[in-house]
Amino acid sequence: MGILRDTHAIFILFVKDQGKSRSFYRELLGIEPSLDVPGMTEFAISETARLGLMPEEGISRILEGRIPHPQHAGGAPRSEVYLYVEQPDAYYDRLEAAGGRQVSAGAVRNWGDYVAYGTDPDGHLVAFAEKRE
Repeated sequence: MGILRDTHAIFILFVKDQGKSRSFYRELLGIEPSLDVPGMTEFAISETARLGLMPEEGISRILEGRIPHPQHAGGAPRSEVYLYVEQPDAYYDRLEAAGGRQVSAGAVRNWGDYVAYGTDPDGHLVAFAEKRE
């Protein structure tokens, strides 16, 4: 087994309200969804990566109670979307305008990236990063 080739990855967040989350990420990222149907919205964030938004109720039906319902999984944040972007501070400002919450202003972190942190309407962390030399 090795790295998958000729494929792409979809990172899926379980959200309370698909429409609200779609609007948030549309405004935040400045792009339209590449897929938007009942039960799934996807944004193409690179040639090989997509950000998916799936309603909590949808995943709970798929998993048939075999794991805890996301609503009761205990605590937010439950995930982080770490995006390398140009001008992280501009995205940080857009986050709040789109309906998110600013958490930590941009700063050079101990691993070397300049990163600003906020949350989306469901409490998932959203980080805007830029490599620094």
